Amino acid sequence: MRTWFEPEEAEEFESAKDLLIRRCVTWAQEHGHPVDDLLLSAAVDARHESRDGRLAYWDGARIRFFLLRYIPYKVTASREELDLAPEVLRTYLRYLDVTGLRDPRGATLEEAEEIIAGAKAEYAAALDDPALRGLATFWAHTALGQGYDLTVPGAFERFKRDLDAGRVPYDAQVLDKIMQHRLVHGGIDEERAFPQPPVSLPPASELTEAAGRSRTVQRLITLADWLGKDGRALTDAGNLRVADALEVSALLGTGEDQLRVRSAADLPQLNLLLAWARKLRLTRTSKGRLLRVAKAAPLLRDPETLWGRAFEVLPELGRAVTVPVATWRPEPILAEIFDEILPDVLNSMYGLDEMPVVRLEETVWLACQEYFVLDEEERRLGLLRREVARDLGRMFDVLSDLGAVELTRGPADPLYASDLDHDDQPLPPDAVERLRTALAEPDLALVRLTPLGVRGVRARLLAEGRDAPLVGELATAPPAELLGVLAQHYPPEDAVAELQGWLARPGQDVETLVQAVRDCPFRTRVAALLRVLADALPERRLLRDLRHDPILGPAVWTQLIDAGEMKPGSLSERENLLMGAENLLSVLELAGPEGLVEQLRRMGGGDAYDFLEAVLASGHPDAVGLRELRELVAGPLRRTARHPLRLVPTRPPGARGRRKKRKH
Repeated sequence: MRTWFEPEEAEEFESAKDLLIRRCVTWAQEHGHPVDDLLLSAAVDARHESRDGRLAYWDGARIRFFLLRYIPYKVTASREELDLAPEVLRTYLRYLDVTGLRDPRGATLEEAEEIIAGAKAEYAAALDDPALRGLATFWAHTALGQGYDLTVPGAFERFKRDLDAGRVPYDAQVLDKIMQHRLVHGGIDEERAFPQPPVSLPPASELTEAAGRSRTVQRLITLADWLGKDGRALTDAGNLRVADALEVSALLGTGEDQLRVRSAADLPQLNLLLAWARKLRLTRTSKGRLLRVAKAAPLLRDPETLWGRAFEVLPELGRAVTVPVATWRPEPILAEIFDEILPDVLNSMYGLDEMPVVRLEETVWLACQEYFVLDEEERRLGLLRREVARDLGRMFDVLSDLGAVELTRGPADPLYASDLDHDDQPLPPDAVERLRTALAEPDLALVRLTPLGVRGVRARLLAEGRDAPLVGELATAPPAELLGVLAQHYPPEDAVAELQGWLARPGQDVETLVQAVRDCPFRTRVAALLRVLADALPERRLLRDLRHDPILGPAVWTQLIDAGEMKPGSLSERENLLMGAENLLSVLELAGPEGLVEQLRRMGGGDAYDFLEAVLASGHPDAVGLRELRELVAGPLRRTARHPLRLVPTRPPGARGRRKKRKH
C-alpha cells in the first residue's frame, strides 16, 4: 500500500485509492464513525493533485486548503453531504493514524482534529460563497438545481444542449464573481514538484554561530548602527551624500571607499545593502533622511533570524544584485526574472556537492531565452549571454557574502559532463560544445550550498508545500510511520542513517519495528517495510530470523525466494499455500477485486477455484484481506463459474480435529 505516486502512475494510484477508500469505509462503519465515499475520494485526490503528492501527509495548511478551497471549488454534492466533510476528514485521518499510514512529518491526530474543529465555521462560510466554486462546479450545481441527474448516462449532454439553447436559467452575477475571483486569485491546481533528496544538517548551535559570522548580517547590523538615532541626510535624488557613502563603505569593508564617484548610486555593493535593509524594514526614509527603524531592534539583536529573513527576501532584490552596463537594453536580463531564476538555481544545487558554475550559466541562459524573445544578431546574443554569466557570478558573490554558498575552484565532477550526449539533452548543440570544452578544464569555478544555505532552501521548499526530507527529523516517529516514509522517500544510504538515529534513542529497538510490520494491515506495505528494514540493518539476517514468524512468514519467504536465498522446494505444503495466499492478497491490493478475478479466470478451470478455496482456508493472518477475497473475489467467481466455487466452512491447517471429506 503506497501513499505516493508519480502523476503518470494513474492506474496504480486509482487502485490504491480504491483500496484505501474501501478499507476506510469498512473500518469507519465498524467503529461508528461518519464516512462518505465521495468526500473520502476528494481527500485522496486533493493530496495526490498537490505539489508534493503525499496522500498521508496532512498539516494545518493542507487541512484548511482541502476544506476551504478544494471542496468548494471541485466537489459537487448536496449541501447535506458537503456539510459532512469536516467529520469525514477526521475519520480519514483517524484511519491513517490507526493503520500506521500517516506521514509523521505532518500534524499529529490531536493537532489535526483541533485544526478541523477550528475551521468548521469558515468551512460553512466557504460553502455559502459561490465565488469560491470552480466553473465546472458552478455548472454542475446549476444542473442539479434544475433537476438534471448527471449520474444518468446522457444527462450531461442533454444539459449542455439545453444550456446552449437558452433553456437553462443560471445566475449570471454569480458566474461573473467566479470569473473575477479566478482572475485575481487563480485556480487551485498545483504542478507536481520534483522530489528532493534527504539532506543532513549540523547541530543547531553550529548554524546559529554561522549566521552570526555572515559578512552580510554583520554589515546590515553595522549599517543600522551607523545611521544612529538621527539618521543621515539624503540628496534630492534620494541617495546618501558621497562623503557619507564613502564613510560607511569603509566601515562596512566593501572596498568601495577608495572609488572616485560622483554619486552614491555608483557604489553597487552599498546600494545592495541599502536596498536589503529597506526590504527588511531595518531602515526607512522620512523628510529627506535615511533613518533606522526602532521596531527592528529585536531583529538586529538576533543574527540567526536576521539571516533567515535576508535569505528569504533576496529574490526580490534582482535589480540591486545585477549591475547595469552600457548596452542597448535598459536593464540586465537577469534583473527582470531574478525572483524566479534564483530559487531555481538554488533548487538545482540542493542536495549536491560542488557544481561547476559554467553548467549553471548555460542552464540559466537557456531559461532566459525561454522567458524572452531575443531576436538579436549572433554577436549581440553572445554579449547578452556573457552579461547573464557575469550577473550570475555577481549573484553567487552576494550569496557567498551572506554565507549561503561556498565558492571554490577545481576540476568538475565527471557527473556534470555525463549527460551531454543524451538524445533528450535540453541544451542546444552550441551550449553542449561549450560545456564539453569548459568541463575538461582542471581549474573551474565551483559552487555549493553551505549548511546555512541548505537550511534556507529547505525552509522555502517546505513553505511551498514540497517534500524536503531531513535526516534525523524522524528520530521520534512512531515505528510504522518511520518505516513507511523510509520505504517511499529515502534512498538506501539515507534510510540507514535515519534508522540508526531512530534506534539510538532509548526504548526504540528492532523488535518494536518488527512488531509494527506485523501490525500493518496491507500485504504490499508489509513487503515494503520488511525490505527497507532488512536492507538497513547491518548484518542483514533479519529475514532469516523471521523465517518462522507466524505473522510475517509468508512475506519473508517471498522475499527470500526472490533474492535467491531460499529455494521454493524447501517450503512445506502448508507454507506453499500460505505464500500463495500472500501473493493473491498482494494482487488484490494492487489490481483490485476485478483485476484479481480476471487473473484467476485466466488461470482457468476448477484448479483456480480450488486454489482460491484453499487460500480462504489457509489460516493466513490477514483476516481483513481474506474477508475481501471471500466477499469481493470468490462471490463473482462463483456466480460466473461453470463449476461453482465451493466455499465450505473449514478449520485452518493444524487445528484440532479432522476435515470432512468433500463430495464431488
